[in-house]
Amino acid sequence: MVLSKQKDSLYDPFRKMWVAATPEELVRQKLLLVMTRQLGFPKNLLAVEKQLSELPHLKGVASLPKRRADILCFAKGIHPEFSLFPLLIIECKEGAASDAAAEQALGYNHYVQAPFVAIAGEEKVELIYPQKLTFLPKFSEMMESVCKR
Repeated sequence: MVLSKQKDSLYDPFRKMWVAATPEELVRQKLLLVMTRQLGFPKNLLAVEKQLSELPHLKGVASLPKRRADILCFAKGIHPEFSLFPLLIIECKEGAASDAAAEQALGYNHYVQAPFVAIAGEEKVELIYPQKLTFLPKFSEMMESVCKR
C-alpha cells in the first residue's frame, strides 16, 4: 500500500489507480494484502468495488440493485455454466464490522450467490456464511470445500 505525499490518497494495485485513503479503504487494502500474501488468494481472481451489474452471471438480470461489492474473489471451475464465478464476497467497514454490515453482505449475496460471505473491520475479519468463523480461511480451503459439494 503506497500513500501519497498528502496522505489523503493511496495507490490501489488491484484497481490500478489512486483512491481516497478513507478508513474503509485502509481496511480493504490491508485485508487484500493479507489475502494475497498469507491466505493464498490469487491476485488475478480478486475484484475491488465491483458493480453487481458488471458480474458476468448477473448481466441482464432485471431489478438488480445499483450496488458495489467491496471485495469479490472469483474461482474457476466451481459453476457449471460460468468459467469464473464468485467464491467469496466481503463487505468492509471502518471500525468494527456490525450486524448491519453482515445484513448488507448477505443482501448482496442474494444476487451474487457466492458460497462464502465475510465481513471485515479494522480489527478482524469474520466468515459469516455458510458458517460463522472468527477468521477467513485460506483460498485453498475454500476451494476444497466447494469442490467437495
